Amino acid sequence: MKFFSFFLFALITLPVTAQKTKTSLLDTTAIEKITGIKGKSNKGEYKITIPQNDLDVEVDGFRIIPPMGLGTWIAFTPSKDAAMIMGDIILTEMDLKPVQQEVIKQGLTITAIHNHFVRNHPNIVYMHIGGNGKTADLAMKAKAVLDKVAQSRGHNPSASLVPDVTYTIDCKELDAILGYKGEMSKGVYKFTIGRPDVVLKEHGITVTSFLGFNTWAAFQGTADHAAVAGDFTMLEDEVAPVIKALIENGIEVVAVHNHMVHEQPKVFFLHYWGTGNAGQLAKGLKAALDQTGKKHPKMQM
Repeated sequence: MKFFSFFLFALITLPVTAQKTKTSLLDTTAIEKITGIKGKSNKGEYKITIPQNDLDVEVDGFRIIPPMGLGTWIAFTPSKDAAMIMGDIILTEMDLKPVQQEVIKQGLTITAIHNHFVRNHPNIVYMHIGGNGKTADLAMKAKAVLDKVAQSRGHNPSASLVPDVTYTIDCKELDAILGYKGEMSKGVYKFTIGRPDVVLKEHGITVTSFLGFNTWAAFQGTADHAAVAGDFTMLEDEVAPVIKALIENGIEVVAVHNHMVHEQPKVFFLHYWGTGNAGQLAKGLKAALDQTGKKHPKMQM
């Protein structure tokens, strides 16, 4: 009787265990070997990042460096059968055509092309890509796309070094105003804020903060002459209230767009830019943050 009970238990649990193992592991060694880039793991997901150190971008007198939103990335997450990738590829105007042709050639999808800044010199665009398949195959496709960027530019975008930008803002003051703790990198103090209140899925696969489903804000400069750039993630009823809060607080909304196509629920992304007193900018962002994570009445036409 004991033997029969054990056999029945094993019969029931084995397929579940096998399925769990199949959907919870990525071959990160293969990704690193194929792409030639050492990435970062987080709860079973894996992301490679390529800082665009070669792009000398300036907006309103502020230098835009990778921590201010100038880093190409591709993230891998396990799916039921293999893996899914999502990525954000930073391109110059000359890169756009050959790189998007390479994306299609590799059987990947383009889900968005948009700006992050206005008045930026030189002009740059951001192209979101996606794909599903075996991990090694996706890594090879990702490498082909990244290689096409390097070929278009004539060099490795991450090869050069980028100096720190000026930063003398009180980090603790920003933390206190926003209610989160940021991270410092090369003179940029950056906040990354997830949306734990929303379970977002693309093609039925959960999209986490690590895969780009987050709101972020990056500060540089001095207390009285600061710049902030970032991205808000919003549910459909949050779009109008967030835009209103930002504009009323002197922060410029420079783009509203999608990053994904098949996501559930529908989400939107908003890029903003602001200059001025650091504390006032943070208070403006907090006013906009307060418009997320709660129910909003429908706008009256």
